[in-house]
Amino acid sequence: MSELRWDPLKLCWVIIATERGRRPRDFHAEPVPLPVTACPFCYGNEDKTPPEIFAIRGSGLPNAANWKVRVIPNKYPALRIEGELENRGYGPYDLMNGIGAHEVIIETPDHDKSLADLSPNEITDVLIAWRTRILDLRRDFRFRYMILFKNHGARAGATLAHSHSQLIAVPLLPPVAATELKVCRNHYAAKERCLFCDVIAFELKEGSRVVREFANFVTLAPYAASFPFELRLYPKRHAHDFALMNDAQLAELAVALRDMLLRIKIVLKDAPYNFILHTSPPMHRRPGKPSLWSSLEYDYHWHIELVPRLTSIAGFEWGTGFYINPTSPEDAARFLREVEIP
Repeated sequence: MSELRWDPLKLCWVIIATERGRRPRDFHAEPVPLPVTACPFCYGNEDKTPPEIFAIRGSGLPNAANWKVRVIPNKYPALRIEGELENRGYGPYDLMNGIGAHEVIIETPDHDKSLADLSPNEITDVLIAWRTRILDLRRDFRFRYMILFKNHGARAGATLAHSHSQLIAVPLLPPVAATELKVCRNHYAAKERCLFCDVIAFELKEGSRVVREFANFVTLAPYAASFPFELRLYPKRHAHDFALMNDAQLAELAVALRDMLLRIKIVLKDAPYNFILHTSPPMHRRPGKPSLWSSLEYDYHWHIELVPRLTSIAGFEWGTGFYINPTSPEDAARFLREVEIP
């Protein structure tokens, strides 16, 4: 029988359609090829992109070859960094200028490697680039949130095959982040405990949705997963801010992230996916809101959310806000747990 499960973080119900029982092979589809053009992210094409903002390289001049990770402004940004917000009313509506930042993190010079194919040391360099750019953008008081995300595959929204992630700074707190932060704050106010820490402790004890546990990180299939094979990667110890991690912690995270991506790649035959880094917003003081982030250090818990793009959102989902997941999180965790990682 199907089950309705409540997600206490996203405040939504999910239908786990257990009678459908879809297995990994049921989702396999031929990948959608991306257009074959001269790739601007490859070695030798540095002049085809905007000048780099940050890079990790062995030696050499900026905007030249010999880099390991390279960060550039998006050539076609969703938001632009120049200008003032000018928040204003427009009849019954609200309006402000499209101010923000939109950056691309080119994760490897090798065009044919995905993030899952990189070594832990190479992934550590990517994580260092993420941390560096988040910390830098936080210094701009116009920005209230940084969204770090990756689109892998054409069905997940990627327009270039070369492995990259994106970072967008926005002048507003997005609804998804606002809901998470509010839920966590309310839970802490009522119980003086972190909601995520409670979830992690329960899942480690219960076990059926644990995909892989490391010394300081754990990968779980969430109890009320909205999508088949949805995963979350958490630090086991309470930590509210990804950007405060040191190099040694990032090196440990690189191992756990690689493990998660390889399991998805092997079990789902390199299915397209999106992943999002959910982390603390900049703790800028806001006029009239002196206690806005007073408990953030204690109530929030950063994490990475990964969603394979195996199903489509249709009329029922749009009309109700409910999601139908044809693979139970317990089955998904078992399939992923049993695969051998090279």
